[in-house]
Amino acid sequence: MMKLLESIKVGNAILKNSMVMAPMTRSRANINGVVGDSTVLYYAQRASAGLIISEAINISKQAIGSPLTPGIYTSEQINAWKKVTQAVHEKGGVIYAQLWHTGRVGHSLVKNGELPIAPSAIAIEGQQHFTMEGMKYYETPRALSTEEVKTIVQEYKQAAINAIEADFDGVELHSAFGYLPNQFLAESANQRTDHYGGSNENRNRFVLEIMQEMVEAIGSDKVAIRLSPTSTYNNMVHQNPVEQFTLLINELNKLPLSYLHIMNVPFPADKFPNYPINSVETFGKLTQHVVIANCGYTKETGEAELEKGIAKLISYGALFLANPDLPKRFELDAALNEPDRATMYGGKDEGYIDYPFIA
Repeated sequence: MMKLLESIKVGNAILKNSMVMAPMTRSRANINGVVGDSTVLYYAQRASAGLIISEAINISKQAIGSPLTPGIYTSEQINAWKKVTQAVHEKGGVIYAQLWHTGRVGHSLVKNGELPIAPSAIAIEGQQHFTMEGMKYYETPRALSTEEVKTIVQEYKQAAINAIEADFDGVELHSAFGYLPNQFLAESANQRTDHYGGSNENRNRFVLEIMQEMVEAIGSDKVAIRLSPTSTYNNMVHQNPVEQFTLLINELNKLPLSYLHIMNVPFPADKFPNYPINSVETFGKLTQHVVIANCGYTKETGEAELEKGIAKLISYGALFLANPDLPKRFELDAALNEPDRATMYGGKDEGYIDYPFIA
């Protein structure tokens, strides 16, 4: 039997297979960050995944960076997510909420005129951001005060409590791909002089405080984290990622987490000679927690990754987007639907809940 199709225990849940639906922004919430019936169906269709990780969910109004992305900070938002989790649970699925603060990866046009915030007042360069008025260059964000940083830590804690109220099975901190927690980790975005910057210990502090608060709030084996140590997207640069993330993972080992989700992002090796070639191998070996590996895996490469024994699960993004019954297709070696890039973000039900199941 394929390892991908083997049952596995993660956190408090027994998963029916070792395939994870990766978190994917779909921008189908309404203007108030509330998900609707199509989102309920979208996740229910994919409940054959061993674990579903939701699209990134804004923890506060300030957290919003992109239009029509969902939140989990109002009762209306929480009640809407309850319908999603109920539908997934009715189909025997397990679903975690990915908690999101975009930090500087936003634009005032998306934020009612408010400037995005960040560890330091450093803009993303060479990239543009999608707004309702088209693509725009990034603005210089406003640097957070120490007190504001502490407030955001508490907002993550409250979002975790809200996620459990919405009947999610757990939460994943989105600490990857250049969003706020990742911005604190990276020297290129964090040039603070308080105890949230200046050394690896200090740059790691924001993430560790959030994780500790969430574990205390919702209990053991329900909190997880996603990391992308080699992603350079959104201007993320780490001077010494092996040293820094080793330190971070050693601290995370002291917490009763359910998993560590590692994005094995390719990078230009000539420009970043100090980066580890393989994040899953380098950092997966250091953790005491279950490892989920992510980034462009196929059925074959996912199976091969599990055979190595470091990662215990593989997360699939676009493949789950286009194939609601992906585990069945892997099992039967059936052909796969091709994801339609044009309908990935925003829009209606087309390219969202109309991908065919196998007959």
